Amino acid sequence: MGKNIVVLGTQWGDEGKGKVVDLLTDRVSTVVRFQGGHNAGHTLIIDGHKTVLRLIPSGILREGVQCLIGNGVVLSPEALFTELSELEQSGVPATQRLRISPACTLLLPYHIALDQVREQSGGKHAIGTTGRGIGPAYEDKVARRGLKVQDLLNEKHLAERLKLVAAYHNFYLENFYQTAAISCDLVYEQLMSYRDRLIPLIADVASILSQEHKAGHNILFEGAQGTLLDIDLGTYPYVTSSNTTAGAASTGTGIGPRYIDEVLGITKAYTTRVGGGPFPTELSNDIGQCMADRGKEFGSVTGRARRCGWFDMVALRRSLLANSISSLVLTKLDVLDELAEIKICVAYEMNGERFELPGYDINALENCTPIYETLPGWQQNTFGLTKHSQLPKNAVNYIKRIEELSGVLVGIVSTGPDRKHTIVLSDPFEQSGEHCKKSERTC
Repeated sequence: MGKNIVVLGTQWGDEGKGKVVDLLTDRVSTVVRFQGGHNAGHTLIIDGHKTVLRLIPSGILREGVQCLIGNGVVLSPEALFTELSELEQSGVPATQRLRISPACTLLLPYHIALDQVREQSGGKHAIGTTGRGIGPAYEDKVARRGLKVQDLLNEKHLAERLKLVAAYHNFYLENFYQTAAISCDLVYEQLMSYRDRLIPLIADVASILSQEHKAGHNILFEGAQGTLLDIDLGTYPYVTSSNTTAGAASTGTGIGPRYIDEVLGITKAYTTRVGGGPFPTELSNDIGQCMADRGKEFGSVTGRARRCGWFDMVALRRSLLANSISSLVLTKLDVLDELAEIKICVAYEMNGERFELPGYDINALENCTPIYETLPGWQQNTFGLTKHSQLPKNAVNYIKRIEELSGVLVGIVSTGPDRKHTIVLSDPFEQSGEHCKKSERTC
């Protein structure tokens, strides 16, 4: 019997989800993206060669793995074919391996224009979006005026719907933001230029997943962004525009939650955040800069610098609760190699009270005081290690303490950006009875 595993981020994004999906795809038949858009930056490094994926699932580099884009994704045809072209120029037959749900909402130039002008006018209250149009596209979806991939099948229907959408968005661009309108005819021509290439990629994603499941094949569900950026459960309004939690794997692909067997939570060995919003453990000092420099903490999509801080167990507890995490994947352990002491935030203090689970009030989160537990660093090189036995004792103790505080085992440790820079402590595809047999450590 196959196993269906959701891979998602437990922090504010940029945890290393792409690497983990790529690592595990040698065991699967299918990888499916279930939310977000081309604002996701998943960096894969295989034998030193770097590939940045934004919209296409991270299994695309594996021969024999089909990649699906589920209905929960907002799809920019321009971004899609730019990315496909980049992959095929590097020798990856991406078009052959990719299929797209007809229920995906189309992301149009109006959405990009609105996203960018809103950020520019937001001042200090700007959300910090990527400016890719993701939010406005989801707004159209929820308001039931969005265009779907399936609308490309009927040119007349598409033209009629597009006129209504164009009139709506151009009114706001011209009258509210005092900026130029976007030609409806031009947008229609652009869509028609992609139509003949996009239609052959349309497929019933839910049906494919069901068939693969019945055939006993393993499936990976790939999330974008991170749990704490979830539109409902994150640090609102400094969040993304979709649900980034495990429940979205069902709603974003069209299959029920009982199809899901495991949920892997990806978390850095420290914490980062890009854009605005509360960040209780942020370090605006030499240690934070050291993390940023060693971890190369800048966005693969936007190039923006990421804010860095100590590991936040309080925030992680919210992610564990929201996702029913089966096991953790700890990434970028090597970034902490030089530090003499390492801290874990175990609670927040607010108005004299101690909290071990964060609330949703961002004003409170911005004014809370983190309570830390300090552990000795290892000050030894862990970069590129592939065996648990190679880890310094204090690094092992750090991993164990994260397990103790979270109540969840760390199944995989990443010690560098390359696919091979990985320590697999327990194979997520093995049955629970074999969990300890496949582990390097004593269970």
